[in-house]
Amino acid sequence: MYRTNTCGELRIAHLNREVILAGWVHKARKFGGMIFVDLRDRYGITQLVFNQETDSQLCEKAEKLGREWVIQVKGVVAERSNKNPNIPTGDIEITVSELQTLNPSETPPFTIETDTDGGDDLRMKYRYLDLRRKAVYSNLELRHQMAFAARSYLNQQQFLEVETPVMVGSTPEGARDFIVPSRMNPGEFYALPQSPQLFKQLLMVSGLDRYFQIVKCFRDEDLRADRQPEFTQIDCEMSFVEQEDILNLFEGLIRHLFKTIKGTDIPEMPRMTYAEAMKLYGSDKPDTRFTMPFTELKTLTGGKNFGVFDNAEYVGAICAEGCAAYTRKQMDELTDFVKRPQIGAGGLVYVRYEADGGVKSSVDKFYTPDDLKRWLEQAGGRPGDLLLILCGAAGKTRKQLGELRLEMGSRLGLRDKDRFSCLWMLDFPLLEFDEETNRYYAMHHPFTSPKREDVPLLDADPAAVRANAYDMVINGAEVGGGSIRIHDSDLQRKMFTLLGFTEAQAQAQFGFLMNAFKYGAPPHGGIAFGLDRLVSVFAGLDSIRDCIAFPKNNSGRDVMIDAPASVSSEQLEELRLMVRE
Repeated sequence: MYRTNTCGELRIAHLNREVILAGWVHKARKFGGMIFVDLRDRYGITQLVFNQETDSQLCEKAEKLGREWVIQVKGVVAERSNKNPNIPTGDIEITVSELQTLNPSETPPFTIETDTDGGDDLRMKYRYLDLRRKAVYSNLELRHQMAFAARSYLNQQQFLEVETPVMVGSTPEGARDFIVPSRMNPGEFYALPQSPQLFKQLLMVSGLDRYFQIVKCFRDEDLRADRQPEFTQIDCEMSFVEQEDILNLFEGLIRHLFKTIKGTDIPEMPRMTYAEAMKLYGSDKPDTRFTMPFTELKTLTGGKNFGVFDNAEYVGAICAEGCAAYTRKQMDELTDFVKRPQIGAGGLVYVRYEADGGVKSSVDKFYTPDDLKRWLEQAGGRPGDLLLILCGAAGKTRKQLGELRLEMGSRLGLRDKDRFSCLWMLDFPLLEFDEETNRYYAMHHPFTSPKREDVPLLDADPAAVRANAYDMVINGAEVGGGSIRIHDSDLQRKMFTLLGFTEAQAQAQFGFLMNAFKYGAPPHGGIAFGLDRLVSVFAGLDSIRDCIAFPKNNSGRDVMIDAPASVSSEQLEELRLMVRE
């Protein structure tokens, strides 16, 4: 028997019990004739005591122990004289009578502590060591709990968990596919699925009614903090439903997760249209933990010979409460922030509403105090507030102002990671037009149904058609999205035509789905939640990487196993990707 107990479970109630523990040496320290060793496993830390006076040979063995050695000890639970209130086992220690080294360890490249001295690259190279840190493996425990709770909820709602294929056909309409060559079919390729979209729709045609899967998906796209080349979805589909059915059931799932995992009751989720979100926040995933909506000022800024505003399509502002006392240095920092290439603004205009009711602005010579006060009144400003203004093309400027709003929210401490604000985003555009290719693209995917009342616009004004689609946003992160699907073959063919598919192209890529629809496709819809993103929101992480056991770096590489890597010419030849000269 390697252990009778874990390193996290012994308490005062276990005094005088003989136990066997096993784990890793976290720390060792010597005080006079006593050696103290913190023994760690996944469950916690227990202090071990070796006494020179009672067993000198045992102490000699203990003195040789290094960090991360794997050991087994036998001893008796004793009460600590110097208790540690910071750990659950802090009231006890183990008076060791036997010590066995199970495996020595080299000195690790970084300390296995909550705040380690290993940088990101080093941590990813030695990820198996990084996972020993409680700060990291607790995220994996949270991930497990959330997946388990989601399965339990969906099972209670009569969903069936069904696995779909991992090697599928390429669908270039979405993000870039990861391509897999077929040895048995030379010159032909599988793709790794970006989602199980087509298969889950086929499952609805099959009559399964309610499907879910916690599934790996793959997209060959540039990485950000909330993206990895392989990621995990809680993927769901239902038959005989409308949008309201989906929203209610999956709002219930998120409430269940918050209640089960965090003990938090989430109120009824507000709903916001895409148009409203872009107008007020410049984003289709607004962070609603704080307000600070946009105020449009264009009608109040013209005719004063300030060409920057006069020539701009859009002039918008946010009101930062209590920030009128910002220093010149702070204003310069904000100006530099909006001028960053990632933001792209040309500059920043401000208006201070002084505590005494006076106003001061960076455009004083063009506008009177009364003009500036009208701006402040329009934005709901009060003495002590600061108005921050950007201008330019409407769409671009709203996005820039949205980034500035988030920056101010962070500076003012309004983006508390322990506070959660959820909402549904609705009524997205069905299509977006690309000037470069001179064609429409599906904003979600080609199988998204248009709003029933907007179907006539598909011929008259495709850009005005709204999608029967929805996203869930928590704290400014899109954690899930879905739509009611097209189940009518004629409407699906019309969608393919709008997207520039010839009949032959549509048949080649999606003919199996169209053929299936001929045999009685029910009305259906679904949603997929990003499990990685959900866990990162619950854990208060800035990146999804630390809730994935073995993530890729920002270049899409696994630096631990050095992948991707070259393969031999023999392998390439076998796949008909290289011809031997």
